[in-house]
Amino acid sequence: MGIQIGSYNFEGPYTSTSNLRNSSGVYSILGRNSEAETWKVVDIGESQEVKERIENHDRKPCWQRRGYRTITVAAHYTSAAQRMRIEKELRAKFDPPCGKR
Repeated sequence: MGIQIGSYNFEGPYTSTSNLRNSSGVYSILGRNSEAETWKVVDIGESQEVKERIENHDRKPCWQRRGYRTITVAAHYTSAAQRMRIEKELRAKFDPPCGKR
């Protein structure tokens, strides 16, 4: 399974963190109300340990307040230098409602 976000191929989207790796990368929180809808970007971030970050994320309440029936996570694993650049690029492109900086 995979999804393209911007010009990057992400693994997922997953409804559970069990498929995530605890590796360096960029994550995207996605939401939609039905399978007929396209995914909407709710949040984008980066972490040295993606799985742990998602499981203990301080912005989960913001994700839930968006009101989507289904909330998922997708991950693009990459080095620390790359993940920070990719996060900045994707935040500028999608302007997600959670995690405003």
